[in-house]
Amino acid sequence: MDNMINMMKELEIIQGRDFFLASKKGRREVMEDRHAVVLDISGDPKQAFFVVIDGHGGHEAADYVAKNLGKNIVNELQGVGGNQIEAALRGGYSATDKEFLAQDVHGGACAAGVLLKDGEVHAAHVGDCKVVLSRKGKAITLTNEHRLSREDERERIENSGGFVQCHKGVWRVNGSLAISRAFGDVHLKDWIICEPEIVKVGLTSECEFLIVASDGLWDRVSEQEAVDMVVSMNVRVECCRKLVEISSSRGNRDDITVMLINLHNFKIITHII
Repeated sequence: MDNMINMMKELEIIQGRDFFLASKKGRREVMEDRHAVVLDISGDPKQAFFVVIDGHGGHEAADYVAKNLGKNIVNELQGVGGNQIEAALRGGYSATDKEFLAQDVHGGACAAGVLLKDGEVHAAHVGDCKVVLSRKGKAITLTNEHRLSREDERERIENSGGFVQCHKGVWRVNGSLAISRAFGDVHLKDWIICEPEIVKVGLTSECEFLIVASDGLWDRVSEQEAVDMVVSMNVRVECCRKLVEISSSRGNRDDITVMLINLHNFKIITHII
């Protein structure tokens, strides 16, 4: 009971408009996970940007991304058409990375962002944070982790002059970092790029919610298990709390951040007359 009380005290719980969040510090002295939300983009309540960020080598990169990524993406979106949204997302990620690198601060950050616009989900990620869509209760993973277990990522790094090696079952870039894309990481920037992979999905009546979370969740909880749990609890803030508790109970010692986005208000309803 005492352990459960202590764990609950460490939880940050947020109940926002259209989203819920739970976040818990892991074994490190400083919490390195962050998140950010931008609602009502261009005054439209059906446009929003959500992001979960997992820092490494300190919290500075995660802080910077949380403060600036949404702003930079909104700036890139000004005046663009529907076929230019992907370019705007890439521009926002690139600008944020370049600005942080110019500060000459070490460390880096993974991020999984979701832009909801015009009845579509645009999931953009670098690193191993993950976005999962629930469609009629089925888990649809919209991101593919940037880890060195991916042959295409190993080849990209080796072809650009870097090397990868496997130590105790974990592939690492130049014997150091276990992910292959991120913000920051100036000492490895020739290989640790900040080019997001982007997936677009149209919002239909079958799309229920998104789970955006750091690897502190996904290393212990499968995508379908997470979706099943949210469905059983009816999309509320307690779902995020429960997922954090499950991961911790299974031995996770990393920071954990779980964001749950209710998609109901972002769908475009067409009335046939």
